[in-house]
Amino acid sequence: MQDFWNRFRKIGAVKRQSIILLFWQLALSVLGYVKVMYFSHVVGASVMGAYFLFIAYYSIISVVSDGGFGKAAVKRISEGEEQNAYFSAYVFLRIVFIMSAVLVLFLLKNFFHNLNESGLFILLPIFLIAALIQGTVGMGVAGQGKMGIYATCGSIGNVSTVFLQVIAINLGYGAFGLALGAIGGVLIGGILEFFFLGLRLVHFSFHHLKNLFGIAFWLFLSSGGILIFSYTDTILIGYFMDNASVGIYKIVFQLSTVAAFITGVLGSVLWPRINKWWKENEKELIEKSLSQAFSYSLALAIPICVGGILLGDKILQYLYGHEFVTGYAAFVVLLGVQIINVFQSFFILYLDALYFLKQSFKITALAALLNVILNIVLIPRFGIVGGAFSILLSMCLITLLAWNILSKEIIIKIEWKKIWHIILATLSMGIAVGVMRLLIPSVHAWELFVQISIGGAVFIIVMLKLDKNMWIDLREMLVSMKIVQATGVEDI
Repeated sequence: MQDFWNRFRKIGAVKRQSIILLFWQLALSVLGYVKVMYFSHVVGASVMGAYFLFIAYYSIISVVSDGGFGKAAVKRISEGEEQNAYFSAYVFLRIVFIMSAVLVLFLLKNFFHNLNESGLFILLPIFLIAALIQGTVGMGVAGQGKMGIYATCGSIGNVSTVFLQVIAINLGYGAFGLALGAIGGVLIGGILEFFFLGLRLVHFSFHHLKNLFGIAFWLFLSSGGILIFSYTDTILIGYFMDNASVGIYKIVFQLSTVAAFITGVLGSVLWPRINKWWKENEKELIEKSLSQAFSYSLALAIPICVGGILLGDKILQYLYGHEFVTGYAAFVVLLGVQIINVFQSFFILYLDALYFLKQSFKITALAALLNVILNIVLIPRFGIVGGAFSILLSMCLITLLAWNILSKEIIIKIEWKKIWHIILATLSMGIAVGVMRLLIPSVHAWELFVQISIGGAVFIIVMLKLDKNMWIDLREMLVSMKIVQATGVEDI
């Protein structure tokens, strides 16, 4: 075991952290989807909808109370200068903002009708305080570049959330139990991260606060725009429709995010690296990382999108229950959203990392405004499908505007040959799955699993045949760990 760990540490920092993040994201994704499937069958769409609304309100208040200082602290700490002072300044600001948010929350209690009716309002301030503990420690760990540790501790907290929620549901606490489990998981993750925090509280000056404010202001506005963009549909579906509709929409949305798995992993790893490369004027590394990020993200997003269109209705039926099949049309639209999300996520990530915070805010603010208007217009008429189309159109706007700004600073390269290989492999997979679907139109759960497995196998085999570079990259990583022998790939 020690020998394996020593070999693992010899891998480059970005690849090593990517492996750790990949492992935890894969493990948590599987656990998270299983959890939601279980809860969907046990408590139904209405209870799930109440919980999703609680999370939506919490997320909005959390970003407002963070004020953009979390990412600002990571950026300053990752630069390596006066790390303890910037961390201490961040802790101070975070405490002030959280306490202010809790006070305002109680003053506006009567405005949260849905949460008051479900009994979840009282848990909002408790959740914010738990996030204060986890957030300050976690940003310090992330700023030091310990992304593997950051991911591991956070993931253990997420696993703990699942177990706590399962216990609470079985005790009959419903949405209240789901919320309590989320709070417990956040606290556990924060406590674990504390043991790996290499920073300490020291005296800081107005200079440190000013530098954090300079970055945080635009990050806050940009994050606020993204948050409005992300949760407008949830809140307005709850307003115009009911909790059950919220539950169905959020579950099909979550299922569609399988396609964004690689995007999330690469984004987490690249953020501190891009900061460093930009400061060192390493434009070529930034441009190369962006083009590769597109390719590897689309290698998952495109086949998932096609597979979801072909088998989505059956997946929803067997995994979540018959009432969730009504969300299939919205699911198809949201799969398209995830394709656009690959470009949108990286464009905004790189704009923020390259200090184009003002431009990033303007883009997200405009798209958020468009998203609100579209949701108000489309949800009453088209239901959850209207919400899905609203986010699709708004995300297209963000992507186009962000591309226009970023392309003036760096060369945005698309690896068209690799993308073409992905499309050909996806077409092969689609034909195989489509034929099976025609031959077996009414499948059982085990037959659905077989179809998904065969489709995935076809894609991987064809992709590795067409694109040896992707296989070579994988083998280089495994050879460096001595998991496989350093043999050629001519036989592929």
